[in-house]
Amino acid sequence: MPAFPPQDVASQNIVHQDATWPARASTRSLVLAGIGVVSFTAVLLLAWHSADTLLLIFAGILFAVFLDGLTHYLGRVVPLGHGVRLAIVSVLLTLLVLGMVGLGGATVAGQAQRLGQTLQQQSGTVKSWLDARGIDTRFLDFGKLKDAASQPTSGEAESGRRSTPAAGGLPSPGTLLSGAGSVLGQASTVALAVFGAIGNVFIVVVLGLFVAADPRTYRDGLLRFVPSRHRTHAASVADDIGITLRHWLFGQLVVMAAIFVCVWLGLTLVGIDGALVLGLQAGLLCFIPTIGALVAGIIIVLASLASGLKGVIAGLCVYLLVQTLESYVLTPFVQKRALDIPPATLFAGQILLGVLFGLWGVALALPLMAMGKVLLDRLYIEDTLGEDAG
Repeated sequence: MPAFPPQDVASQNIVHQDATWPARASTRSLVLAGIGVVSFTAVLLLAWHSADTLLLIFAGILFAVFLDGLTHYLGRVVPLGHGVRLAIVSVLLTLLVLGMVGLGGATVAGQAQRLGQTLQQQSGTVKSWLDARGIDTRFLDFGKLKDAASQPTSGEAESGRRSTPAAGGLPSPGTLLSGAGSVLGQASTVALAVFGAIGNVFIVVVLGLFVAADPRTYRDGLLRFVPSRHRTHAASVADDIGITLRHWLFGQLVVMAAIFVCVWLGLTLVGIDGALVLGLQAGLLCFIPTIGALVAGIIIVLASLASGLKGVIAGLCVYLLVQTLESYVLTPFVQKRALDIPPATLFAGQILLGVLFGLWGVALALPLMAMGKVLLDRLYIEDTLGEDAG
């Protein structure tokens, strides 16, 4: 067999390497794809199990957007540095909250106590009215169910009778420990709930202050995870999300304040007791569209029952007028630059996020959907489809 020249042997080696290179490349692509799928699944599972924490962090970012927006608008009036403006905004907000608590805290607390008693009484009236007409209202018997759960069983009752002392005697140590445990259990539950709420507020405030103090650092840090060739476009998308959230948040605050004032003045004029608290809860619940307005309306109607049929009609009219003003005038005018999502889509998104993430999902549905809309417009409609998202 004739020997190949050296250059022919080299040519054969190159041909052999070229023949095996597609197989190695395909194997490497499959391995990388498998690693990517596993990593993405792990991230999704981690996000699912820590959804409450992630939504709490998102609430802190919203508060940072609020502080940064106030700092930005203050910069148009006062030519100072970002840190000085943020300090001024923080001090003014703190003084505003303390002033509201100091001046109106007692009034709000008194009205809230009377309103709670009124709502409890009128809820019982409504339940009795429904029972008289054969409508099953067992789902409303939360208090009775709780009382029944706290009642001792027959064995426990017999044991209690055996341990009950005669008249003038002292209760047994077991009875004392049981009563003390019950009281301490209820107190610990309330204390844990209060500390949990205070802790969540503290986390949101501190996180918002840290992010608002230097937002560009956090923005640039996140952009480092994006490939360099896409970093400029990702920065543009991130800036659009920030601007959209700022416009939506300040617009929502304007709408909430208008709802509070209108409901407060309207219910005061028609003589409904607790008008200040009812207006406050209507304004706060306005943060949650559709569902919040419905809950606020039910509370107003229940509170109006104490004033008779005329009070119910007057309260309902005030609520409907304010909601018409909010739905057809305030929200379209204030939020036209921030969010343009059809009502049915908003309601479906609230239901979906509520089922997935509970109360946090319902409360933060609108800003989450606003952020999702920006991502959908910029990354899919404009970049992938090549169409104009406007």
